[in-house]
Amino acid sequence: MSKLKVVVGTAFGAVVGFVTGVLIAPKSGKETREDIKHAATSAKEKAVEVAGDATEKGKEMAHDVAGKADEFKARVEQAAEGAKKGFNKKPRNKK
Repeated sequence: MSKLKVVVGTAFGAVVGFVTGVLIAPKSGKETREDIKHAATSAKEKAVEVAGDATEKGKEMAHDVAGKADEFKARVEQAAEGAKKGFNKKPRNKK
């Protein structure tokens, strides 16, 4: 998850830096608007990419959790079966 935060933070920082640079640079209004539009498009593309990565990571984690749950269920069933067999044994006569 921290890797995702780094990517999001880097993308946000890049966009803020770009927009700041564009606003400070001595360009015409039309050029500045085009630069801002380009920065917004780039930010949107990066956000879509990050969202896709997060979705994929979420699916991987869900798959891992499901696998662990299946393993746990199998162990519990095995333990229950062992306990059941132990209860079904006839008691030995004590002298």
